[in-house]
Amino acid sequence: MRDSTLFKQLTSSSIVTGCCVLGLLYFGRDVLEPLALAVILSLVIAPLIRTLRRIGLGQAPATMLSVLMVGTCIVGLGIVLAFQLVAVTADLPKYRAAIRTKVSAVRELTERPFARIEAEISAVQPQERGIISGRRGMTTVTVSPTQPLPVEIRQPRPTTRDSLARLFAMAWGPLGEVGLVLVLLVFISLEHESLRDRLIRLAGQTEINRTIRTLGDAAQGVSRFFLSQFTVNLTFGTLIGLLLWLAGVPHAGLWGALSGMLRFVPYLGVMAAGAVIAVFVAAIDPGWELALSCIALFVALELFVANVVEPKVYGHSSGLSPLAIIISAVFWGAMWGPVGLLLSTPLTLCFVVAGRHVRGLEPVTILLGDAPNVSGAQRLYQRLLTADSDTIVRDALAYLRRASFARYCDKVLLPGLALAGADMRAGRIDAGQMETMRAAMGRVAATLNPDGRTPARTRRRRDVSLLDANLGAYLRQMRETRQGRWQGSLDVPAHSVVLCAALAVERDELLSELLVSALREANVDARSTLLGSADRPGPEKAELISNVILPYPVEERLGDWMNATAELRTHLPDALLATIKLPFDLSSVPQPTVEEHVDIVLRSFEEALAFVAPERAPRG
Repeated sequence: MRDSTLFKQLTSSSIVTGCCVLGLLYFGRDVLEPLALAVILSLVIAPLIRTLRRIGLGQAPATMLSVLMVGTCIVGLGIVLAFQLVAVTADLPKYRAAIRTKVSAVRELTERPFARIEAEISAVQPQERGIISGRRGMTTVTVSPTQPLPVEIRQPRPTTRDSLARLFAMAWGPLGEVGLVLVLLVFISLEHESLRDRLIRLAGQTEINRTIRTLGDAAQGVSRFFLSQFTVNLTFGTLIGLLLWLAGVPHAGLWGALSGMLRFVPYLGVMAAGAVIAVFVAAIDPGWELALSCIALFVALELFVANVVEPKVYGHSSGLSPLAIIISAVFWGAMWGPVGLLLSTPLTLCFVVAGRHVRGLEPVTILLGDAPNVSGAQRLYQRLLTADSDTIVRDALAYLRRASFARYCDKVLLPGLALAGADMRAGRIDAGQMETMRAAMGRVAATLNPDGRTPARTRRRRDVSLLDANLGAYLRQMRETRQGRWQGSLDVPAHSVVLCAALAVERDELLSELLVSALREANVDARSTLLGSADRPGPEKAELISNVILPYPVEERLGDWMNATAELRTHLPDALLATIKLPFDLSSVPQPTVEEHVDIVLRSFEEALAFVAPERAPRG
């Protein structure tokens, strides 16, 4: 992952530029709102236009037909909902008595405690008194405040002409904006290819590939997100309408459609829909049972859809984290009002997608994307620095449910340890942090190692001291404690044992022990040993070993490594000798020098698994 230069680029000029952009978004919303709506809608209907073009229509007929179809559906739905709203308004007088009773009950329930508190406070406050003096002394009397005379100002009754003028003035603004959006939508859709070429030309010849990928990802991401969102919201509204109809609530179709449409507004929309339905059901029912039941059904269905259905259906369709959706709704709502709330998710999604390819917008992707731009190795290293072994184990177990331990070592564990080693050599990690990381790594390895799981409370003092000195030796000691001196029985078939040998240094011992765990997970009889150690089975057991795998040597221990390989050749003449050079290994020993002493140089744990057990190697 590239290092973000957010703080390096945070200069006075960049701050001024950001403030100017925010000012342009706010004060230019009258122009930018319809333009953004038209662009987003053009991305939404782009798949429909492409489908019509594939069946033989030209660009202009396909565009006009697509806009006509979408506009007809929207207008038709609006007309149906308008008639439904008129019907609800006509039925409201029948529920007026129930509404008044419910409002009085709610008011009494909510105001009674405050009224009682106010009465108790008023009882202990001194009353206003006035003093009237006369010749015979002073008399104290209570003075009541002067009551103001009520004045009522009545406006003249509006005429039919005034009502029509007011209605036309109210409708002119939205209708004019809708017309402007439709005109922009038509021309943007007609000039889609031309605008794409212009943007590519504007970006420059050297940025053609990046610009094409950005435009393609943005169009695909917005289209996929809206399709997924439309499917989920349509299903949600249908279910709400069906449940309300079964419960006997009038105009159930209207409330279902309202619920589905308001769900396009992040979070606030579904709350508003639930509140409207709750108020209406409470108005039509003399009691509270139906209202509470409908509220419970609405909340239960919303929780199920939000926490179970949407994560599965959306997947990476939104590309935004839940917090990012809330932040974008607040930001765009403050900038552009209701239109900003509706467009908050697709607009933010476009910026997040662009940030994957444009360096200047990369911080937006990091902060608002559905997953932080952090690799598994970097996440492991960060958790090791804070000794958060529980999170490391949880992430590892989730990874191991879909991949092997060998792949986990290749992609996450060993690269994370390599990052720690690089920072240690650069002096960015002190001794205390290194001890903390070693202890956390010991707990992680002991938990993930299928042959060495030992509860922390049962570890002996000697094991803890060994962990502080050498993590690899600690893991080998755990295995020998559980499985015996030779880490298993020696009564096994010939050429069935894979020996993972290492020099007596922490790097080599740790790699050897992790490789043993990876091979054992694949049901390979793997065992570890120290090179140069006299504590090994006798020569009569040499035929048990089929392969010997060693870590790649480092410059300062090259002589010891060569002597050890020569000794292995002497004692195990029938075994294949291999070494593993990982991609991030910084050893400066030339590979041709190493190849003279081994049969093969492997590149990963997965490659080692394929070498010793081809039938058990992971595919793909």
